[in-house]
Amino acid sequence: MNSVADQLPPVVSLSHLDDLWFQVSGTLCNLTCHHCFISCSPKNSSFGYLSLQEVKRRLDESTRLGVKEYYFTGGEPFLNREIVPILVETLRYGPATVLTNGSVLKDEWLDELCEAEQTSRYSLEFRVSIDGFSPETNDPIRGEGTFARAIQGVQKLVEYGFLPIITATRTWSDAAEQRVVSKFMRMLVQAGYRRPRLKVLPALQMGAEAERSNGYSDSQRVTSQMMQGFDESQLVCEHSRVVTDRGVYVCPILIESADANLGDSLEAASTSYSLSHGACYTCFQYGAICSNTASIFRSNQ
Repeated sequence: MNSVADQLPPVVSLSHLDDLWFQVSGTLCNLTCHHCFISCSPKNSSFGYLSLQEVKRRLDESTRLGVKEYYFTGGEPFLNREIVPILVETLRYGPATVLTNGSVLKDEWLDELCEAEQTSRYSLEFRVSIDGFSPETNDPIRGEGTFARAIQGVQKLVEYGFLPIITATRTWSDAAEQRVVSKFMRMLVQAGYRRPRLKVLPALQMGAEAERSNGYSDSQRVTSQMMQGFDESQLVCEHSRVVTDRGVYVCPILIESADANLGDSLEAASTSYSLSHGACYTCFQYGAICSNTASIFRSNQ
C-alpha cells in the first residue's frame, strides 16, 4: 500500500539558476496557431510586454545568481519594439536565444544584431517555429501563408550568417517521424539552409492544443515513484525561471497557472516547486524540451 507521501506530487528544488527566460512579448503574437499551449494571438493581452529597462534590471539581478544563458519568448518577441536593443544589451551578459516565428524579421534589425554578436564574446541563437515541411502540412496549423513567410525568415537569417534552430511541434504519428524529419531536412536544404538544425517538440496538451486534440488526463501526472533514479536536471524547473510582466514564474510553459508565480524577484523565485501539472508529465517524458541542445537533428550534408 502506498504511503501518503508517495501519493503527493514530487517536489523539485532549484539546484542553480543557469537559464533565465523572458516572456518579452507577453501573449501577443501575429499568428494564431492551433497548438499554442498558452493560446497566443493578436488579441491575447493577458500578459504584456517587458521593457528594456525591466530586462536590464533583471539582467543585473541575474549576475548575482550566476545565470549562464538567456532566452526570449512570447508571443512573438519581434512584436516588442525594444527587442533589438534588449538582445544587444543581453549580449553584454551572456549567450542569448530568441524564439520567433520568423515572419516579421527586418533587415535593419538583423544587421544590428549581426554586428552586436560579432563584437560580443557571447552567441546569439534564433529558434524559428515551422510545423510542417510544406504549406500543406504547416499552414493548417499556423495559418494561411505562414510557411512561405517563415521560410523567407530562415533564408534571411542564413544570409546574415545565423544558423537558426528550426523547431517543429510533433503533430504526426511516431511511426512517421523518420519520414517527416527527412522531408524537413530536404526542404530546408533546398531553401538554401545547407546544414540545418531541427528540433522536434512534443505537443503540450493545454491552451489551444487542448481544444484541437485533448487535454491531459488525471493519470498523466508525475509521481514520486517515477522520480526515483530520475535525473532532475532534465527538467527546466530544476535550473530555470521565467520573467513576465506579472512576476517570476517557474517555467515558460506554466505562466497561466497561478501556483507557478513564485514572486517578484529571482531570489524569491528560487524556491522548490511541486510537479502537479500535466505539462510536468510531458517534461518528464521528453526531458529538457525547452533547451537548445536536446534532441536536435542535424543535416549530414
